[in-house]
Amino acid sequence: MATNADDQITTAADPTPPSSPPAASTGFIAAFVAAVLGVAVATLTPLSVTLAIRIKQIDPDNAAGSLSLVLGVAAVVALLSGPFFGQLSDRTTSRWGMRRPWLLGGLVVGLAGLCLLATAATIPVMLVGWCITQAGFSALNAALAALLIDHVPDLQRGKVSGLVGMCQAVGVVAGVFLVQSVGSSVALMFLFPGALAAATVIVLAVVLRDRRLDSADRRRYDLRAFARSFWVDPIRHRNFAWAWLGRFLMMTGFAILQTYQVYYLSDQLGVETAQIPSLILQSTLVLTATVVVSSIGCGWLSDRLRRRKVFVLGSAAVYGVAMIVIATAGSWGTFLIGMVIGGLALGAYLAVDLALVAQVLPNGGATAAKDLGVFNIANAVPQMVAPAIAPIFLAIGTGTGSGGNYTSLFIGAAAFSMLGALAIQPIRGVR
Repeated sequence: MATNADDQITTAADPTPPSSPPAASTGFIAAFVAAVLGVAVATLTPLSVTLAIRIKQIDPDNAAGSLSLVLGVAAVVALLSGPFFGQLSDRTTSRWGMRRPWLLGGLVVGLAGLCLLATAATIPVMLVGWCITQAGFSALNAALAALLIDHVPDLQRGKVSGLVGMCQAVGVVAGVFLVQSVGSSVALMFLFPGALAAATVIVLAVVLRDRRLDSADRRRYDLRAFARSFWVDPIRHRNFAWAWLGRFLMMTGFAILQTYQVYYLSDQLGVETAQIPSLILQSTLVLTATVVVSSIGCGWLSDRLRRRKVFVLGSAAVYGVAMIVIATAGSWGTFLIGMVIGGLALGAYLAVDLALVAQVLPNGGATAAKDLGVFNIANAVPQMVAPAIAPIFLAIGTGTGSGGNYTSLFIGAAAFSMLGALAIQPIRGVR
């Protein structure tokens, strides 16, 4: 499937695109998806449950504000880390390969951050611990994302992207289950997910037949290259820019739900704090079941039909509908209906969006880790934007609960998702 001409412009200074990889083996796909899942468990469990619970224990009178501070600052760290380490990965000439050193190095740093969170007793320590965690796993994720380009050909990317897409929801379920299993131990709530990530990433590093870069082919890395780590020309690479904007808007809508689900249940639906982990597990199981079915089915169907764009556009729009259902929910049952609709839409979106992006990467994928690091900014920035803008929506009117106007907040999430759908429409050269 061809990309638009504006994404094929090259100059003498551009790196040489990699040759198309052979068909990926079942063993590699299994190890790759397992590692993505392990990292998702380690990073999404704090976002979905653990950070909010621990912060409310430390600072009960200003929990929402403290959570916004921790997530917002750490999101900036994640934003800067992904493209920076992606550039380094694209230039790595280690005898261990281009990606393996960053898989293992990022893992070590990320685990160190989780250990700090496990022992934190103040908000500043929580802030530092989550920033370290984000930096480490951002480096790891930049290398992981590049493996899709390095080792999976286009005809398999829909299927593999579908498996990767479901990892986000499955990771949250697995994480919440681990939180449930450790009882009241806050330390284990952080350390158990980290242990799972360590096991899966190490297995991938062992089985990986990594790309190697010859020293003669390594491009110079200086301040200009560092600045370019965070930039892809949106005029020259318009398709990539529209795909980036669509992901940013969609993930902002999802970040609002992910970040404020705990406080929505307690402040709007009146759920007791002791019941929240159990209800989050139930809602996440519902979300995961629908995401798994939708992502596998839509990833397979996308490969068969050789179409990406319609799946991404439609699923973003349907996710907006799900947020409207949640926004107007007055009961736990209606909330779950919204989660079902949202899971079906999110599964389809995550299954196909990454495959679409792989088709519009600048320079034919020669700088895949760097460019996917830039694309990952669209995942990181919403974690900063959602806590920053949420107080605006929560303050509208008198609110429907003691914590603020959550109806307005989730209608805002719906608007972001709908705009994300519209952003996919201008992409050219991709069906």
